[in-house]
Amino acid sequence: MFNKHIELVGITILLVYVDDIIVICDNEEEKQLLSQHLDKEFQIKTLEKLDYFLGFEVAHSKKVIFISQQKFIIDLLKESGKITCKLASILIPKLKLKNVEEDNVC
Repeated sequence: MFNKHIELVGITILLVYVDDIIVICDNEEEKQLLSQHLDKEFQIKTLEKLDYFLGFEVAHSKKVIFISQQKFIIDLLKESGKITCKLASILIPKLKLKNVEEDNVC
């Protein structure tokens, strides 16, 4: 993971795994400049919204992003022959991410 933070420009984060890169940027102009720079050095294909990455499914709504590994788990159960096993109930708390500013952390 690489990140760049310039107060007046914003935050840019690159998540790199082998030949896949996710770009997270809160400034569209900065995102375009980064894409142009990467395109000069590498053959890139720009996709729109992230749907699937490293076994994680990503779903978007106007207010939230949902991340799930359901497909990965089902594929793993099928591969191991455990798809017909009974389910166990496990409590997993919902995780809500907030901006640091919201927590008033110094």
